[in-house]
Amino acid sequence: QVQLLESGGDSVEAGGSLTLSCAASGYIGPNNCVGWFRQAPGKEREGVAAIYIGSSSTFYADSVKGRFTVSRDITKHTVYLQMDSLKPEDTAMYYCAAKRVFGSALREEGYSTWGQGTQVTVSS
Repeated sequence: QVQLLESGGDSVEAGGSLTLSCAASGYIGPNNCVGWFRQAPGKEREGVAAIYIGSSSTFYADSVKGRFTVSRDITKHTVYLQMDSLKPEDTAMYYCAAKRVFGSALREEGYSTWGQGTQVTVSS
């Protein structure tokens, strides 16, 4: 069973950038998908970006498209989330998760392995 660990969360000003990392404890095969989710206090968790490990196909929520970029380095067992032009509404706890590449990449259903989360705070 793969274990995931997020890092890179920080406090930044609006318009700034952050890069989050999701390190896997073991190999993730081409049949897997890794997604990034975020949850603000009192709000539902939402999918923001995902990547198919095998093909590197990517998926983005409309709210982050053009600002966030998800990528992976297979040799490092790490998936990254590059976040640019950050807005206060991006403030949330960010989680990475893994599942087999079936179903919607941006919905929680099917994701069985989750990291502990890393906090991103964007000030106005």
